[in-house]
Amino acid sequence: MKTALILNGPNLNLLGTREPSVYGHQTLADVQALCQSACDTHGFALDFRQSNHEGELVDWLHEASRLQAAGKLAGVVLNAGAYTHTSVALHDAIKGTGVTLIELHISNVHARESFRHHSFISPAARAVMAGFGVPGYALAIAGLAGLQ
Repeated sequence: MKTALILNGPNLNLLGTREPSVYGHQTLADVQALCQSACDTHGFALDFRQSNHEGELVDWLHEASRLQAAGKLAGVVLNAGAYTHTSVALHDAIKGTGVTLIELHISNVHARESFRHHSFISPAARAVMAGFGVPGYALAIAGLAGLQ
């Protein structure tokens, strides 16, 4: 059974309380439960992580590449949060490792502040999803299943 690795970046631990008008009222635990259900549906194991630290996300992408090369990983769903708009390091880790990755955003970043309109992740990602709310995670996992 392959694993779907779901990585969440900075401030996503605040889901449910941070700007609920933008991100909704569901918590990160709710997101994890949704991802588990989606993984069960598609025959994946779930590895669900969150970090507020850029370097830890980079390390996890390196780990994901090794797992993918060994045939154990279906791919990565990455909600990089604000690092989407600032992190050349995450871009380089995705591009350099060649890991299959779907960039995900809960909100439609293109309908928000102009600084959110640019992504360093998108050019290295296999696909990009934005604006579906928390259910977007299940859609991204279905997307990974479709890539198998």
